[in-house]
Amino acid sequence: MRETNFQRRLVLKATGGLLLAAALPRALFAQQAQQQEQQRRFDPQPGEWKGFEVVTRIDLQRAQGPSTVWVPLPAVDTDWQRTLSNSWSGNAKSMRAVSDSRYGAKYLVAEFDGSAPPVLEVVSRVQTRDRGENWKSTRNGGASAEDLRLWLKPTDLMPLDGIVLKTANQIVAGARTDEDKVQRIYDWILLNTFREPKVKGCGLGDIKTMLETSNLSGKCADLNGLFVGLCRAVGVPARDVYGVRIAPSAFGYRELGGKPAALQGAQHCRAEVYLKRHGWVAMDPADVTKVMRQETAEWIKDPDHPVVAPVKRALFGGWEGNWMGYNFAHDVPLQGSKAIGKVGFLMYPQAENRGEPYDPLNPDAFKYVITARAL
Repeated sequence: MRETNFQRRLVLKATGGLLLAAALPRALFAQQAQQQEQQRRFDPQPGEWKGFEVVTRIDLQRAQGPSTVWVPLPAVDTDWQRTLSNSWSGNAKSMRAVSDSRYGAKYLVAEFDGSAPPVLEVVSRVQTRDRGENWKSTRNGGASAEDLRLWLKPTDLMPLDGIVLKTANQIVAGARTDEDKVQRIYDWILLNTFREPKVKGCGLGDIKTMLETSNLSGKCADLNGLFVGLCRAVGVPARDVYGVRIAPSAFGYRELGGKPAALQGAQHCRAEVYLKRHGWVAMDPADVTKVMRQETAEWIKDPDHPVVAPVKRALFGGWEGNWMGYNFAHDVPLQGSKAIGKVGFLMYPQAENRGEPYDPLNPDAFKYVITARAL
C-alpha cells in the first residue's frame, strides 16, 4: 500500500514536470508574438511604380435566353495609378466599353443571345504605387472651384442635409481649417463606428439610415461613405474611390491585402479629401476599423493599440499601392439594364438574365473569378 502511494507521487511529480515543460514554450511563444505585435510597422511612401495584370472571368450560371453583363473597368489616371489597357474576350454577340457621363466611370457591357452559356474575360493592366502625405510641405493641387463642385454634392445614399449636416457640424465645432475638420471627422469615425464582418459585400453606404438608427457599423462602403459625406457636409471636397485589393500587404497586415489567386470578395473602397494646402489626399478610416476588428483574434477597441496605431497614422494621408481603383462614381446607370437600372456604386460585376438581376454577392448564383499577377 505504501509502495503504491509512493509510486503515485512519483507519477504526479513526473506529470507535473512534463506539464511545466510544455507550458514554457507556449508562454515563450506568446511573449514573442506579443513583442512582434508591438513592433508592427505600416508606413507606405511614394516610390517606384509596380505593374499588375488583373483578370476578371465570368461564367454566368443557369442563364437561359438573352443575358447582359456589366464589368467595371479601371479608369483612373493619377499620381498613384496609371491605367495602361483594358481588353476583353468571350462569346457575347456584342461587347462595348461605355462611360458614365457624370463621373467618367468606365465599364464593359456584354450582351449574350442565349445560344451558349455566357463566358466573358476582361484583362486590365495598371501601374500603382504607395501614397504618403508630407504634411510639412505644401503643394498646389491645381483644382478650381468648378472642378471641386462635383465632390461637394449629395448622392442618393449620401444626403448632406438633416442629420448628416447636424452630425458633421457637431464633430467639427471650433475647427478653423479644412485639415482640422478632416482630422476630427477621421478620429470620430474610429471612435464611434466599427466594422461588422457579417455585412454582405462592402455594405450599402446608406449614411442617413446609419445615423438615424444609430447603427454605426458596416464595411468600407458604409464607413468610408460616412466619412466622405460628413466631410462634404462641412464644405470639404471628398470622394470615395472604388476598387479591389490585388496583392498582399508588404507590411505583413493580413487584412490589408488580397490573395492574387482569388480576389472575388477583395473589393474595397477608399477615400480622398481635397485640402487647400495639399490637393487630393488619401484617407481610409474603414481599413483602420478592419484592423481593429479582424487583424488579431481579439477585437481591439483602442485605435492607439500597438497593432493599430501605425495603420491609423498612415491611412490619414496615405495608402498602400496593392490595390487597383476602378472609379469615383455614385449612382451609376447601367446602360441597357431593365431590372437593375442604376447602382449606388460600381465595384462588382453585375448581370441580368431575361430581365432578372443576379446577386453579385452570391457566388452560387453569379460565378466569377478575379485574379492578379505582378508584371
